[in-house]
Amino acid sequence: MNMSQATTEQRGAPLGFVGVGTMGRPMARRLLQAGHALVVFDRDEAAVAELVALGAQAAKSVREVADRARIVFTSLPTPAIFKDVAIGANGLLEGETLKILVDLSTVGSRTEKEVAAGLRAKGIETVDAPVSGGAAGAQKGSLAIMAAGASAAVEEVRPLFDVLGKVFVVGTEAGQGQLLKLLNNMLSSTAFAITSEAFVAGMRGGLDPEVMISVINAGSGKNGATLDKFPKHVLPRSFDFGFPVGSVCKDIGLAVDECQALGVPMWVGNVARQMWNYAAMQDGAARDMTELVRYVERWSSTDGLEDSQA
Repeated sequence: MNMSQATTEQRGAPLGFVGVGTMGRPMARRLLQAGHALVVFDRDEAAVAELVALGAQAAKSVREVADRARIVFTSLPTPAIFKDVAIGANGLLEGETLKILVDLSTVGSRTEKEVAAGLRAKGIETVDAPVSGGAAGAQKGSLAIMAAGASAAVEEVRPLFDVLGKVFVVGTEAGQGQLLKLLNNMLSSTAFAITSEAFVAGMRGGLDPEVMISVINAGSGKNGATLDKFPKHVLPRSFDFGFPVGSVCKDIGLAVDECQALGVPMWVGNVARQMWNYAAMQDGAARDMTELVRYVERWSSTDGLEDSQA
């Protein structure tokens, strides 16, 4: 049986999905809308109920998902939770049906490699496939998916990735997708941090923020913050990008640790990490990441952008 035949014949069997939160729920919804049967589990009963209303089947445990589905997706918030779900007691590795775990989480390469080794001992392949694009990208099916794993497993799940966004095969070993995702997130969060400082400085110097955006995006300073987050979520003062400061701290922390383990000193990365961690300690962990600007305004003893535009 070749891979195209396998995918076609297995389409009628349910896919599994564990972790249907901010990112997992819209991805699971897209799989349902594409016609796939789905069995889901999450501790948040309301999130599960929303998907059940769209046709998903609810599982009573992680183990049940792996008992019923050959391919299981995970989208989980921390390395510890992912490890417990995958290889802990009554975890996915104890399932009778699971053959491919597709991990969409951001948990770092060391945890991913440890989990992949544990699952492989049970005959289960891991496709390391963290995603970039945020909740909006998950809803639109425009995520960038960084997939790494055994070629046969990656090819089998590729049609499912096409429902979620654009897949980039970045390697053949679990952990390589995690490394690239962490590097991407570190660049993004560092760009937002320095952009926040630049805009607060510009406001203190009397510059119009709309003019600043236009000029910077026409010049060499443009980045993801100036092109997207500032015009959509900061200047309107909505601060609703949908990714919390605490998650930024987790990702940039994992990124800096991995880079240092590879022998890179991380002068800039460490400073950016400290800035985000300090914001989190000032009651900011649960706040939207775009609210970092408010902390820079406070630390600068300056009027906020909102007050300056009033």
